Amino acid sequence: MKALNLHSCQLPKHNYKKANREHICIPNLLNRQFDVSEPNQVWCGDVTYIWAGSRWAYLAVVMDLFSRKIIGWAMSYSPNTDLTATALTMAYEQRGEPDGVMFHSDQGCHYTSIKYRQLLWRYQITQSMSRRGNCWDNSPMERFFRSYKTEWMSSIGYASLVAAKQSVINYIVGYYCNVRPHANNDSLTPNESERKYWQKSKTVAKNT
Repeated sequence: MKALNLHSCQLPKHNYKKANREHICIPNLLNRQFDVSEPNQVWCGDVTYIWAGSRWAYLAVVMDLFSRKIIGWAMSYSPNTDLTATALTMAYEQRGEPDGVMFHSDQGCHYTSIKYRQLLWRYQITQSMSRRGNCWDNSPMERFFRSYKTEWMSSIGYASLVAAKQSVINYIVGYYCNVRPHANNDSLTPNESERKYWQKSKTVAKNT
């Protein structure tokens, strides 16, 4: 990199504040146990903002912690429950309506609302929440957003919400899940990591 005069676009480390206060009704069940043994055990979600047109747009994402694959997303100009519910529903349907899933997020109002908790109940998904003000409790999601914004997103944002949505889809589907290696997967992409898991599962089931 020095020889070619290249510079990393990764942001410098930031000293985040630490806190230990759990939600009054929803405990931190995940407790930073980010290493998951199989798909559809633990999903996590978060929301970030992206400049689109002349205002901020909001991106909600759902990640499967096993492979760090993004399995649901939604984008709009309103960071409300409809946004996060759309991302969750996409994940739930795309994964074949699995049983026994835990969903982890921060304590944002779009995750603590009655509407969102009713949706989790309908899907029979157990809810877990980070401690307030402690981003490390949901660090895989924070890392994904950091990667998107430093590796892919335009530094000046996008001309419209449509352009922003297309960029997000291209990153998630075309690059992040299908091309980008991930240290958590022994340098495999999320798609390849899951493919190997299911291939091995079928082999074991056949032999037994």
